[in-house]
Amino acid sequence: MSASNGRKPTLTAERRYATGKSGAGKGGGTGDGGTGKGRKPAKPATSRRRAARPAKRTAPRGPVGYLAALVSGLIRFVVRVIWGVGWRMAFALALVVGLGVAYYAAQLPPVADLVDGRARGSVTLLDRDGATFAWRGDQFGGMVTADTISPYLRNAVVATEDRRFWWHPGVDPQGVASAVRINLSEGRGPLSGNGGSTITQQTAKLLCLGKPFDASAWKNESEYEADCRRTTLWRKVQEAVYAMAMEARYTKDEILTIYINRAYLGAGTRGFEAASQRYFGKPAAQVNPAEAAMLAGLLKAPTTYAPTNNLGRSQDRASVIVGLMREQGYLSDAEAEAARTSPAVLSPTAQQDQGGYFADWVMDTGPEFFTRDTTEDVVIRTTLDPRIQTATEKALLQVFEERVAPGSEAQAAIVVMSADGAVRAMVGGRNVSVSGAFNRATQALRQTGSSFKPFIYAAALDLGMQPFDFVDDSPLTMNIPGSGAWSPENYDRKYDGMVTLTEALAESRNIPAVKVSEQVGRENVRTVAAMFGIDSDLAAGPALALGVSESTLLEMTGAYAGILNGGSSVTPYGLVELKLKGDDTPLMGTGGGIGERVISQDAAEKLTWMMSRVVAEGTGSRAQIDGWEVAGKTGTTQGARDAWFVGFAGDYVAGVWMGYDDNRPLSGVTGGGLPATIWREAMVRVLEGQPVKPLPMRVPEQIQPQAIAGADSQDMSPSGGQASDPETDRLLREMLGAPQPAQSAEAPAPAPAPAPDQAPAGNDRERLILDVLTNILGGVTN
Repeated sequence: MSASNGRKPTLTAERRYATGKSGAGKGGGTGDGGTGKGRKPAKPATSRRRAARPAKRTAPRGPVGYLAALVSGLIRFVVRVIWGVGWRMAFALALVVGLGVAYYAAQLPPVADLVDGRARGSVTLLDRDGATFAWRGDQFGGMVTADTISPYLRNAVVATEDRRFWWHPGVDPQGVASAVRINLSEGRGPLSGNGGSTITQQTAKLLCLGKPFDASAWKNESEYEADCRRTTLWRKVQEAVYAMAMEARYTKDEILTIYINRAYLGAGTRGFEAASQRYFGKPAAQVNPAEAAMLAGLLKAPTTYAPTNNLGRSQDRASVIVGLMREQGYLSDAEAEAARTSPAVLSPTAQQDQGGYFADWVMDTGPEFFTRDTTEDVVIRTTLDPRIQTATEKALLQVFEERVAPGSEAQAAIVVMSADGAVRAMVGGRNVSVSGAFNRATQALRQTGSSFKPFIYAAALDLGMQPFDFVDDSPLTMNIPGSGAWSPENYDRKYDGMVTLTEALAESRNIPAVKVSEQVGRENVRTVAAMFGIDSDLAAGPALALGVSESTLLEMTGAYAGILNGGSSVTPYGLVELKLKGDDTPLMGTGGGIGERVISQDAAEKLTWMMSRVVAEGTGSRAQIDGWEVAGKTGTTQGARDAWFVGFAGDYVAGVWMGYDDNRPLSGVTGGGLPATIWREAMVRVLEGQPVKPLPMRVPEQIQPQAIAGADSQDMSPSGGQASDPETDRLLREMLGAPQPAQSAEAPAPAPAPAPDQAPAGNDRERLILDVLTNILGGVTN
């Protein structure tokens, strides 16, 4: 439609915009016939409003403002630099760690190859009945897994050592931060004390980061393990990388399996299976919550918390573990309370903890490559009798508690053996529950004193002398070439004149012992003693008879066993059979027993009777046991530095030594005192319940004595000595007005004078004196 004047009307849309000036726009107006195409559309109102805003005015800066701007700019610059460098370094570090993890993971062997990391084997010692009584070396009870052990034990280990074990990737930053905070708060270095290590990291340490023990590179396994346990920042980094590699290679259960098999848990045990068997006599699969807590508590300090060292301390530690298990939901309130009110205790075998000295001795007597340095697991059956071992230990402790002054440093040792040399018990010192300690029964060489005298009389009896033969107990001086005069004395410095050999032994007279030794020949005495098993260097001079030579208690007891068995030597032994664990065929058998004959059985039985007089009426009376025949000999060395009693009853021979380790004199102690008392207390327990068995001894016939050793001699020179004629000596004493020896209650009356065809012809006194002098001079040689 057109307007009436012929122009187009203004469009409605155009009215929305301002027209600007009223005149026509450039290129056309608004009048009739204008098209409006050259007109620019107006900007929207919003644009006009935005443009209408006044420009922001910047306040002029003062010095503070410029300074703040400078600091702000520097901070932004540093941050940009750090960010630019840091992410690159982090990337590089992550790359290195990743490569390390990949490298270690590729090197890790199967789990079964890592559970037993011992460099040496173990030795299990069995008593005569086949029961285990001691362990040596590193015990490994066999591989167990995280699934086969008791759930209580698995949970106790996790609760104690690494509560986030199931969730972290091998390293626990939260645990590390907590450990550092605790260490710093307690005044230690950040890496000293609590380490914050996870179970995986601890396993990496047990594996020594995959570096095996090399005997050529390390002096011993202890130094190798000490190096593996070093805590340095670099070692921590290596452990972290190795731990993450383990997490990449193994499952959590497999890592836990390695840990529970390799961890050291005290008393020579490696792994929880060995520890459970050692302490509780049961497999790790059967332990209850209290026992599991005690085993897990050992991980912190195995030796300190070992229940065999201090059961109370171990139980207190276990109570803490029970609390952790309850706190983390592994135990109910009722289970936790039961574990605390009924704490774990040692098995009967572990409680006994006996035979430590004996076990050490057996280990020393066996071949080194199967005992001390074995790389195999070895089982040794021994001669130990646990009943007798307990008897000797209790006897020793009781006597020291009741009869020795508190604080005394005196020591004692006991050996009990059968007549064939099988050692049934051994105590090497007052501390009866130790191992690896100085063994006074086998290692201490001490003077034997009068306990050596039976070997003098053994030689005399074997050469034909009789228990009722006489010997002159009177002062003696001997000229020792190169040393001069030697005048031995009796212990009581008294002299009894003519005494029988039996009386001289029973009363432990020194002068008769020297005279008999010289008469039978001291070389014969040395030979008899050595053949009976006294291997120590025996004295060469006449003082041999006084026991100045040194020997061990084990040697002396073994030598007396030769008298008990009828005169044959014995080699004391404790090892009966040695075999590898799991094998039925022994690798070696008994290494001792009865050897060759030393003296005749007749001489041995007569000597046993003479030694029974020592106990019945002589210096060993404190060793008497009601209802039993007892034979033995006391011994006290010069200055009372050593006191002995060795004797036998029934089937057993036992020896007791007492003294100081530093060789100080004992105060008021002789062999017939405390040693005889200890011997009696031990043997009463040993023989309890046993059928009474008489000693194999022969009571000598009361016949005319055939020899008098050293009769009427005031000066002797060392010699082999020959026996003089007793009847001649009697006649000589009668003619010279010398007193005749007193008759022993056990000695028979003198035999009648020889028949005329045996006596000197006629009654010529001069001829008789000449014969007597000839006999005397012929009986002593220079």
